[in-house]
Amino acid sequence: MCGIVAASAKRNVVDIIINGLQTLEYRGYDSAGIAVIEGDGITIKKQAGKLTKLKAQLADEPVSGHSGIGHTRWATHGEPTSANAHPHDSNNAIAVVHNGIIENYAPLREQLIAKGYQFKSETDTETLVHLIHDYQSDGLSFAQASHKAIRLLDGAYAVAITCMSEPGRIIAARKGSPLVLGMGEGENFVASDVQALINETDQFCYLEEGDIVEITADDYVIYDGNDQQVSREIQTVKMSADALSKDGYAHYMLKEIHEQPTAVANTIADRLLGGRVSDEFITPEMAQTLQQVEHIHIIACGTSYHAGMVARYWLEAFTGIPTQVEIASEYRYRNPVVPKNSLFLTISQSGETADSLAALRYAQTTGYLSTYAVCNVANSTLDRESDVCLLTYAGPEIGVASTKALTTQLAVMALFTLKMMEIHDKDPAKRKRLVKQLRTMPGIINQALVLSDQIKGIAEQIVKRDNALFLGRGLHYPIALEGALKLKEISYIHAEGYPAGELKHGPLALVDEKMPVIAVCPNDELLEKLKSNIEEVRARGGELYVFVDHKSDHGLSDRVNHVITLDASGSFTSPIVFNVPLQLLSYHVAVLRGTDVDQPRNLAKSVTVE
Repeated sequence: MCGIVAASAKRNVVDIIINGLQTLEYRGYDSAGIAVIEGDGITIKKQAGKLTKLKAQLADEPVSGHSGIGHTRWATHGEPTSANAHPHDSNNAIAVVHNGIIENYAPLREQLIAKGYQFKSETDTETLVHLIHDYQSDGLSFAQASHKAIRLLDGAYAVAITCMSEPGRIIAARKGSPLVLGMGEGENFVASDVQALINETDQFCYLEEGDIVEITADDYVIYDGNDQQVSREIQTVKMSADALSKDGYAHYMLKEIHEQPTAVANTIADRLLGGRVSDEFITPEMAQTLQQVEHIHIIACGTSYHAGMVARYWLEAFTGIPTQVEIASEYRYRNPVVPKNSLFLTISQSGETADSLAALRYAQTTGYLSTYAVCNVANSTLDRESDVCLLTYAGPEIGVASTKALTTQLAVMALFTLKMMEIHDKDPAKRKRLVKQLRTMPGIINQALVLSDQIKGIAEQIVKRDNALFLGRGLHYPIALEGALKLKEISYIHAEGYPAGELKHGPLALVDEKMPVIAVCPNDELLEKLKSNIEEVRARGGELYVFVDHKSDHGLSDRVNHVITLDASGSFTSPIVFNVPLQLLSYHVAVLRGTDVDQPRNLAKSVTVE
């Protein structure tokens, strides 16, 4: 959510900031702005809407300066208007950009109004900039005033601040919202994500909770949460420019759907050795801890939650270990019972999801045996704060609707299940068969992508509808949930996923000739029961679209108008395969409806606020 880019350099920083903001568009936003120290004042340009509007304004009204801050805003306090867009200033002396939510802004705002400060926006952010100005008016330096004001804030935030009194200095801070420091020759930067700066430098420090950093063109200083000067590890980050481009595809989402065979291959490579999971994935030292595990709690949000639901079926079926899956925003606000020898496992694409991080931090106080994470971003907060992080290798995912991140999360959880089978001495012959299925995944997914044109044909029927129902059973119920989520995310069609056995308990009331019903029909022990559910829909005139495994004797081709056949590999990995055509279905429906596929309205890629 939101994006920050700030730079202090011996060259004009405007293009650096705008290019960085453009790279961060994937995070989701509804306004954009920039503040640059120019001459004897701070020049601020900001626009509601897409970054193209800000770029057009800057083309007509050029700005130039050697230090500045920029922002893409996802609205929390106040509507997405130019007045509420960041940066916010105080008396044209100080400007601030901010991600997150300042929870105690209201009493601070009242105090500042009583002192004569006039607020031009509805945002919580404007409170901070006036507070810094007020402290400077009392004689504090820019740094002293900023540190004092930042330490007063409650909530989650990442901020960047520029000031006329020290025009080359930028102060930035993070608490609960990601921020990185980038270092160059005669220039230094701050951003929400390394991707924003990858064209400027490959040298980065990942700021930690409570850190404040002060940068100039020549230097930087980092202070920890106790205002003690500290050093943070400098890391070299290599990222291909092609990874951040559409590479000829119409949308990032389509590119990322088609990258899934490679992403899965990268994720399982070197982690499978013959008929077993290698020690590169779970070391012998980790295995000693996992051998003690008697319960597993999986915590996640959104699409990652669906990955966790599939993993629960795997873990309980193949290891016999009781596994609970919970939405992070619910888990963190109750008092969960933690059985003896429980493993806590968080799944997150970005590793910066606010609710998941809060759940992890709570879990670290409640007696879990260990905390594990599955994440796509090395050095993310989740990676750093978990005892063990099992990385996926999806590469950058720009589209807001997650595709290859989910597929690689499932691949990692499949590996984890296989390793837990080995550690707990479960059925070696079966393990070898399951490893063989997992090895076939890249090729099988590639075959599923060939269905794109056929799926586009059925998308032309579904695009006319306002509602849709997705059905699945067992392992494939979470895939039905994910299919519904994807359709609603990017096409804005109301869609719900249900376990097919629940049809008679309510959803069947919705079924008529105008209701598309999409069913996931694998070749497993629940096939006959699912066929009965399909007949219930058919008897009520529902518009059925059934995805079936070509190996099954489903007998549906003569009874259902729309049957899409695919090779779903074996029953272990079939959820991964069935997910792919559902992604394509949502994509084609969204394109036909003319929605913003990569940046759907009201949504953000990385949810860093509660």
